[in-house]
Parts: sequence; C-alpha cells; structure tokens
Amino acid sequence: MTQPAVEVLDLAMRYGDITAVDGLSLVVSPGTVTAILGPNGAGKTTTIETCEGFRKPQSGSVRVLGLDPRADARELRPRVGVMLQNGGAWSGVRAHEMLRHIASLHAHPLDVDALIERLGLGSCGRTPFRRMSGGQQQRLSLAMAIVGRPELVFLDEPTAGLDPQSRRATWDIVGELREKGGTTVLTTHFMDEAEFLSDFIHIVDSGKVIASGTPAELSGSGARNTVHFTARPGLDTLSLMAALPHGTKVEETGPGSYVVTGTVDPELLATLTAWCATHGILAESMLVERQTLEDRFLDLTGRALR
Repeated sequence: MTQPAVEVLDLAMRYGDITAVDGLSLVVSPGTVTAILGPNGAGKTTTIETCEGFRKPQSGSVRVLGLDPRADARELRPRVGVMLQNGGAWSGVRAHEMLRHIASLHAHPLDVDALIERLGLGSCGRTPFRRMSGGQQQRLSLAMAIVGRPELVFLDEPTAGLDPQSRRATWDIVGELREKGGTTVLTTHFMDEAEFLSDFIHIVDSGKVIASGTPAELSGSGARNTVHFTARPGLDTLSLMAALPHGTKVEETGPGSYVVTGTVDPELLATLTAWCATHGILAESMLVERQTLEDRFLDLTGRALR
C-alpha cells in the first residue's frame, strides 16, 4: 500500500473558547494536486500550518511523508516546499539574492536563472522585498517554495494578486510538479483554479472536512442538475414527473419553457424524450445544465470562499 504524502487524523486545535479545528481527518495521496477549500475561519489555515510544522497538534496526529512535521523537521525540511501568505522573505533582501540563498541550501536545486526568467522576476532582481509589488512577492514566494525540487509543496493562495499571464505560468508549474511525481497541497479562493488544477478536493467548514472527492464528483453530486427545454405550452407536468425517476421535479417556468430538476443522467434524458415522443410533443432547445463546484460549495457551507 502506498504511503500517503499527508495524513491528518482527528486533529483538534483550540484557542481559548474558539475551536479552530474539530476532529479533522484527511489524506493527501502522493503524486496528486489536492486542494483544501473552505470559507474564512473554516480551519484550513490552522490545519495547513500544523502540517507544515508551525503548530503542534493539541490532539490527533499529523504525518507528512510518513514523518512528524515537528519532531522530524530537520529530515523533512529538504523534502518539503512551503509558500507562505506573507512571503517568507526578509524585508530588506533583494529578490535574486533571496532565491539564490534558498537554492544554495539544497543539493540539487532548479536552475535559478531559468526560474527567474519563467516567473518574470528579472526586472525586480535588485529590488528589496518590501518594495516589490504584491504580485512580484507572490512569484518570488512560489520560486522559493519550488527551487529545491521538493517531493511535497504547500501552496497558500499561489495566484492571489497575479495578472492573468503570471497566473497561467503558476498553473503550468503546478502541473509540471505533478508530472514529475511531486505532490502539491493547495489552498485557494479561486474555484476555477481548484477545479482546473486539482485531482482531489477536501472542503472544510467549522473545523471539519464536510466533503471530499474529485472536482467532477463534488460538482455532480448535488441535486441541482437541470434540463431546460421548450415545447408547446401547458404540458401535463404531473404526468411527466410521474414518468421520470423518483425525486425529479418538473416546472413550467414560462409559457412553453420547462425545467426538469433532479439527477440528470442518460436514464432521465431517455425517459424524458420517450415521454415526449409518446405524447406527440416536439421538445426543442434541450439544454443540460450541471451544478458547478462553486454551486456545490455554497450548498455545503452556505458561504462564498471570500
């Protein structure tokens, strides 16, 4: 059996009367991009910081690459890359100096000049970190996290504040890390980013994992998938509903405009078209509209990511 890249079991973290993490468990498989999503205050940042070794579990356990992120920090440090929200660089250090310093700490770092070129950091090489734009700081933080060729990398909001070109470059880098067998744990406020990059997603709220699955599984697992079609006004919607799978709803939202809501699959579509044919009805403009990942997230948490 393959050892998980990250394994969190019954993690609990409390700060006074506030429970930040409440018996949370999750697994990150090696060689995947796994997103941990949740609204602000859900507990995801505390969980990630515990995995990174910055916090000690109050109860439960955390294993990273099979090791304890605090007790085995010396052994893990060369194998794990971390991109922090606050940048992680000294305020007065110049961008290229910082990246070359981080590279020097690793046995087989990436080509620093090539990484600088790829992430568009050439123009800010002599600029102190504190004077760099937010986007430049983000790109430098990403470079610092990956320059050592880590087996596992934690990326916290990697594209926040980036322009579209830099955002796409970041996506390409994450994809290449996966292709080379690396593992990425990602937090993001962009649903399209999570959906595009992730092999697997854990949704966290109130300190617990409330749903897990692939992007397709999560977005398709709710009850809000619909079929829109037009036909002559005044169809017998009760008769149609009786013919369709149990739990399906049919509504005429306007004259000749119908919405079928339920588990939309080949069986439902075949039954719908067969019913129309039996009753001599020509169904036009039929459109299947599936629930998005963002729809599912809002259903589960009742809140947007931001």
